[in-house]
Amino acid sequence: MTLIQAIILAIIEGITEFLPLSSTGHMIIGSTIMGIQQDEFVKLFTVAIQFGTILSVVALYWKRFFQSIDFYLKLLAAFIPAVIVGLLFKEQIDMLLENVFVVGVMLLAGGVVFLFIDRWAPGGSEEDEQRPISYGRATIIGVWQCLAVVPGVSRSAATIIGGMTQGLTRKTAAEFSFFLAVPTMFAATVKSMYDYVHDGGQFTAEHWKLFAVGNVVAFIVAVIAIRSFIAFLSKHGFKAFGWYRIVVGGIIVALYLLGVPMQML
Repeated sequence: MTLIQAIILAIIEGITEFLPLSSTGHMIIGSTIMGIQQDEFVKLFTVAIQFGTILSVVALYWKRFFQSIDFYLKLLAAFIPAVIVGLLFKEQIDMLLENVFVVGVMLLAGGVVFLFIDRWAPGGSEEDEQRPISYGRATIIGVWQCLAVVPGVSRSAATIIGGMTQGLTRKTAAEFSFFLAVPTMFAATVKSMYDYVHDGGQFTAEHWKLFAVGNVVAFIVAVIAIRSFIAFLSKHGFKAFGWYRIVVGGIIVALYLLGVPMQML
């Protein structure tokens, strides 16, 4: 993987991590189109650059992280389901990460859901924004997050929709999704780094350069994406994201069924 390819993947990560578009799915698509060999380091890189997007949440919402211990306990309640699923189904999840067809199907299916989600789960009113999220609601949102182990589903989409089914407004659901990303993505990064080293992987100076550049780029792009997304989602809802997912997912599925290699796009 070259430096330019790493920067492109970091831009994709920064844009898509907090939008309901599936960052993992888009990085799989991007890697495949660029012909990047899916070795163990590349798989690790696509996870490790999430650290930059984590920092973007902390930078934008740093005051929320110093409010109370209750804030962290609710994040823990929402985080635990993903830990359980991740530990129990790690091998199956890793296999899915190499399947572009699965990404296409999930993007397409998720897009259809997005066209109607505002009707199915309209969320709460503006008055509900001031109400604290209960532990029960936090746990249920965490269960929804488990759907995102399938590439193409989108962790952001799953948790936001999960929040809206619990009566949260779009804005509150989106912000809780951002906060929940911090422990979830940090744990995934640490676990992936540990597994890489434990399995005999070694880091070179070039690897550390790719990590550094990737995380800086992902951080900057994610800050812009978060600020834009909250305003857009609050005003327009999910339909635009739904149509985007349908178009991209439909193209991937069609090309796959026609036997067209993704590298030829």
